[in-house]
Amino acid sequence: MAPRIDDVMRLCCEISAHDQIKVAVKNSTKGAMVAGGTAFVGGMLGGPAGIAVGGAVGGLLGSWLTSGQFRPLPQILMELPPNQQQKIYNDVVAVLGNLDWTDAAQLIALVMGNATLQQQVTAAILSYVTKELRAEVRYRD
Repeated sequence: MAPRIDDVMRLCCEISAHDQIKVAVKNSTKGAMVAGGTAFVGGMLGGPAGIAVGGAVGGLLGSWLTSGQFRPLPQILMELPPNQQQKIYNDVVAVLGNLDWTDAAQLIALVMGNATLQQQVTAAILSYVTKELRAEVRYRD
């Protein structure tokens, strides 16, 4: 991994750990398959009433299956494939502007020492996570 990308990823992990951000990545396709499948089976076994019952049960089961387990955001960020790390890097660097740093420690110190910049980087991270990963975000338990 390129040093600059690594520095920004460490910054993202530090900020999300500091704010105790956890996310659950949802898999809506799996939920839809479960709901549709149970509605189909219900229809085959019970006719129109079976479709209603199967759809209701399948919807609840699909919702439960796709609710996801909340995991710390730093863990998820470090598991991202390189192409997605590049995307989040681009988003964060756009916020950092022409900020110059020599290593990850200096970058983290610069951003954590500036509340406005820290908020902007946090917003960029959360925007990426909710749009690209379609994740549900939760702060501090």
